Amino acid sequence: MAKLGTQALSLTQDRTVEWARQVAIVVGASLFVALCARVTVPLPFTPVPLTLQNCGVLVVGLLLGSRRGFAALALYLAEGMAGLPVFNPMGPGGIAQVMGVTGGFLLAYPFVAGLAGYLMERGRKTFANAAIAGLLAEVLLFASGLTWLAIWAGSITRAVQFGLYWFVFAEVIKVLLAAAVAVRLRRTPKVQA
Repeated sequence: MAKLGTQALSLTQDRTVEWARQVAIVVGASLFVALCARVTVPLPFTPVPLTLQNCGVLVVGLLLGSRRGFAALALYLAEGMAGLPVFNPMGPGGIAQVMGVTGGFLLAYPFVAGLAGYLMERGRKTFANAAIAGLLAEVLLFASGLTWLAIWAGSITRAVQFGLYWFVFAEVIKVLLAAAVAVRLRRTPKVQA
């Protein structure tokens, strides 16, 4: 009977440790995206800055999968709306940034990470599949961001001018970079504790 109690206690401890590990991964992923947001280049001809943030969102989704990727980016949004300096430094920060010109991009981040993760979970963990998952997630990101920007700009044409034309080349590079990083890190042998 004592052995059963010891096994139950061990199982409870294992679950607690695993839960804490998963929370740490999600928190760490949200902070990774916050660091990526710091790499920002303002463009004088558009209110939308060029940032590494989107690449970070894709890496998180591709690496963590749909649920943890979504959770990490939902946490990231909560951190930003609470006033923590996690969004790109060119904006006003907080809820004002989420409601501002780039709000459609920001609000899509959990869904973008979730979609990239979902697609990566379903296929082989190859560079091609990661790149396709990243590309489809980017389509979702830009559909949301440009729709929001069209409301701000007053027309879809101006939204596309401000939020798409200048970014296509950079986004292709970000998708390829995110795919390469995700596939490389997934292939890295895990250290057993």
